[in-house]
Amino acid sequence: MQRYPRDMAGYGPRIPQANWPGGAKIAVQIVLNYEEGGENNILHGDAASEGFLSEITGAQPWPGQRHWNMETIYEYGSRAGFWRVHALLKDIPITVYGVATALARAPEQVKAMKDAGWEIASHGLKWVEHKDMPAEEERAQIREAIRLHTEVVGTPPRGWYTGRCSMNTIPLAAEEGEFAYIADSYSDDLPYWTRAGGKDQLIVPYTMDCNDMRFAIQAGYTRGDDFEAMIRDAFDVLYAEGQAGAPKMMSIGLHCRLIGRPSRMAALKRVMEYMQGHEGVWFATREQIADHWAAEHPAPSGVTPSQMDRERFVAEFGGIFEHSPWIAEGAHALELGTYSDSAAGVHNALARVFRSATEDQRLGVLTAHPDLAGKLAAAGRLTAESTSEQAGAGLDMLTDEERETFQRLNSDYVDRHGFPFIIAVKDNTKASILEAFHRRIGNDRATEFAEACRQVERIAELRLIEKLGA
Repeated sequence: MQRYPRDMAGYGPRIPQANWPGGAKIAVQIVLNYEEGGENNILHGDAASEGFLSEITGAQPWPGQRHWNMETIYEYGSRAGFWRVHALLKDIPITVYGVATALARAPEQVKAMKDAGWEIASHGLKWVEHKDMPAEEERAQIREAIRLHTEVVGTPPRGWYTGRCSMNTIPLAAEEGEFAYIADSYSDDLPYWTRAGGKDQLIVPYTMDCNDMRFAIQAGYTRGDDFEAMIRDAFDVLYAEGQAGAPKMMSIGLHCRLIGRPSRMAALKRVMEYMQGHEGVWFATREQIADHWAAEHPAPSGVTPSQMDRERFVAEFGGIFEHSPWIAEGAHALELGTYSDSAAGVHNALARVFRSATEDQRLGVLTAHPDLAGKLAAAGRLTAESTSEQAGAGLDMLTDEERETFQRLNSDYVDRHGFPFIIAVKDNTKASILEAFHRRIGNDRATEFAEACRQVERIAELRLIEKLGA
């Protein structure tokens, strides 16, 4: 099967009800990244110094050397920045992404995190790049991160976020840890389930926009006001969506060495006061959000269309285009993905095959459709779908005069065009069907062929909506 591995669809227009506790309009989730002492450093056995997320513009790793300026910038985060953030947020439920080796070098900070009731999730063994790391080496580091985290914190982590991850990170983390959630995703404003590591894994997405890391990149914040405006704008949009009945989650990412600077803390204080000034705001850890979501929206069961084998796919959808299973066979051979797992997705795949077919093949689909209120209907020989559709428009309850009218029109239409009159009866009434019959019968064949094909696609769409939901 040709299957596209990325999830480009998400919830689409079918946004689930978050049902946040207390009817909250928004869940605000603050992350404090604790990386100081776990960054690249030859003292830690790394090949070079750190070059990522600091005050040094354009910093590059120094192979084989320590970098005094970089080291002291990171040290600021553990020595001063952490305590400033802790003083402000110690009464707020937040999540710490803790690099295991950094936590091991921070006993007082870990105690303060635990005393505040903060969740301490794992941020990996070391704050290093994983993109080129062999899978088995990354697996070993995940195992060691869990072991060391448990030793240092006292309990194993229930959440995981690598950050500088590889394409193997999520499946490896799902395999190795019993995590309530993994956060290595930026793809949604709500949690979602995925298959990873041979099981259903909840993903609680993180953020790059409402994140103080942007103080440390060239296309980022220069003043605290920039950070404040970004957070307030995001909050306002999501809060309004919650008021309108579609509550979301807002993630905010912080770093001790960045937001912990006095030049930026004032902005964080103002942001907190602003959000706390609204009613219906649930400040929560990621663990709390994950547990709530798993209870409200358990992992989905059943096989989705894109994961069906050919036999099942054709059995499920072979009758959507009347008596034309070859269309479903062709659709199954396309590159399908999660975007194909809705009525719109399956319809798009089926319609692509229909549209790319020869005119004779499409004519065969048209001629497979029964006459409206014709002899097959009278004899009870329609497909279940056609029987239901015709009955819904009242075509099973015609007077003798109406039946004669339909049969005469059917005969005249077929004589003129060479295929039955086709219309999506679910979109119509008996009166509007008759009006369309009289209006369309005089069209030239090419015009009517195109219209009949559009109606066939619409019939298929309506059948799929009934089968799979809108």
